[in-house]
Amino acid sequence: MNRNPLWKWLLAALLILGGAFYALPNWFGDVPAVQVSVRSGELPADTLDTVTAALADVDGVADIHVENNQLVIRTANVDQQLKTRERVIETLDSRYITTLNLVSASPKFLRDLAKPMSLGLDLRGGVHFLMDVDLETALNSLTERQQEDIRGLLRDEGIRYAGASSEGMTIRIGFRDAENLDLALNYLSRNVLDFDWIQQDDELALVGQLTEQAQLTERKEAVKQNIVTLRNRVNELGVSEPVIQQQGEDRIVVQLPGIQDTGRAKLIIGATATLEYRLAHGTASDWYDAAASGNAPAGTELFTQRDSGQPVLLKREVIVTGDQVTGATSGIDSQSGSPAVFVNLDGKGARRMQQITSKNINKPMAVLFIEDRTTQSVENGQIVDKTERVREVISVATIRDTLSNRFQTTGLMSEEARDLALLLRAGALRAPMKIVEERTVGPSLGQDNIDRGLMAVTIGFAAVLVFMAVYYKVFGLFANVALTINLVFMIAIMSLLQAVLTMPGIAGIVLTVGMAVDANVLIFERIREELKQGSDAQIAIEAGYSKALSTIADANITTLIAAVVLFVFGTGPIKGFAITLSIGIVTSMVTAIWGTRLLANAVYGGRRGAELKI
Repeated sequence: MNRNPLWKWLLAALLILGGAFYALPNWFGDVPAVQVSVRSGELPADTLDTVTAALADVDGVADIHVENNQLVIRTANVDQQLKTRERVIETLDSRYITTLNLVSASPKFLRDLAKPMSLGLDLRGGVHFLMDVDLETALNSLTERQQEDIRGLLRDEGIRYAGASSEGMTIRIGFRDAENLDLALNYLSRNVLDFDWIQQDDELALVGQLTEQAQLTERKEAVKQNIVTLRNRVNELGVSEPVIQQQGEDRIVVQLPGIQDTGRAKLIIGATATLEYRLAHGTASDWYDAAASGNAPAGTELFTQRDSGQPVLLKREVIVTGDQVTGATSGIDSQSGSPAVFVNLDGKGARRMQQITSKNINKPMAVLFIEDRTTQSVENGQIVDKTERVREVISVATIRDTLSNRFQTTGLMSEEARDLALLLRAGALRAPMKIVEERTVGPSLGQDNIDRGLMAVTIGFAAVLVFMAVYYKVFGLFANVALTINLVFMIAIMSLLQAVLTMPGIAGIVLTVGMAVDANVLIFERIREELKQGSDAQIAIEAGYSKALSTIADANITTLIAAVVLFVFGTGPIKGFAITLSIGIVTSMVTAIWGTRLLANAVYGGRRGAELKI
């Protein structure tokens, strides 16, 4: 009775070895590193050799290797990390992005198989971005979009006008006669309430000025939508417990705790890439003539095609923009076999696309790719950030049929197609943003608070070990072994899930340490009662584990439900607490019930009349 079959020993050994292996990377800690990535595509094959040669005379470089399409340079300390970054920026061109990071100090053979759990900003630090929202551009864009809509409204109402234009937050509409001007003033005053409409003195023209209330609403909505968009982009990156919040009127703080790929994060979070679909003007000969003279005809702009470098004239009128995209996926064009982005438009964008394309069959339409790129350079011994707006035509295709709410865009490279689909899928920025501050931040609670948190775990763990050993003797030692393995399992599972550990998470671990022995207390007290009633040792062990099981299950399941509710409805630190508590409940159920039973059976199983030390 109470014997362990061989398969239980094998399963226990497998679980313990596996848990120890996946928990092991956390033992080595982190080291400062410089991370180099490219803006798009694969890391050039000669990058490793180039950087290795450039850093040959720099002390403190521990290791240089390529990992996940990035060059990772480990350094001995923070001072060497900063010197290494400066040398790398001097060596590489603007195609590369160089960032500071903390990477695992575990050996290479272990890094390839297991990763440590991520630590939050309050424990390990992470990436901090301060984003400046260009609200002025957002208001100008709103005015321009309204101007286009107003022209359509006037046409639908049969009101004739001579022309419409927008400048800043003002719309001007000209007329040829007073009758149509009066009709337009009456109609716009009743239907377009975001503008104050007045007749321009001594001219047949209406002027609309964006109202203060409309400006205030647009400013708030622009920041709010940008926050939602950034949150969606962070979700695409798979970052846990991000901090994305407004700071002041026109700034947004983004903190990414525990993220490994800071270069990629900067590309996605800081990108303002979007698309504009425009009609091309004239023929190829007109394009070359404009490029030769340097003058574009009225109502057009001169651009360069990305792949060929050839000039192309585009009309200034924009058909649709990225903020009218409701969905986007990257894939392969079935006809050309080249990367493509499959785009879905909202109702307004679809109607606009359908209206324009139906009137321009067999005419060329271009896709304009717009991106604000930040590059770094070393000037007078200081690292300087420079931002430039890049506008390139990525595709010029003939309109073969009327387009509507779904179509595809080609002309991108594979990595660009994936990045652009991600950006469009996550949502368009309502207002342009630029990174005005970027840094890798250290523990926000301070090393003293971190040490105290770890001390709490140590003291709590030691106190429980001593109590169980003194009060329950040999069975207390069984519980102590199970509790130690339980901590290993928790760390291993959090590492496998790449969960982020924060100070509230440490609080969850401390609570779990105390709760983990609850099950054993119930079991051991039940065994004592059976012994007092004169039961044999084997019967007492069997009864203790079987009769206490329902009570243990009820207590742990109700706590697990509370933890799940905290995770679902909580945010930030609350989720961190709920994650560690949930994992601890599950692992403690396994170790406290199955693990201690395995040890009790090994020591006392099959021995009739044995004296239990409990």
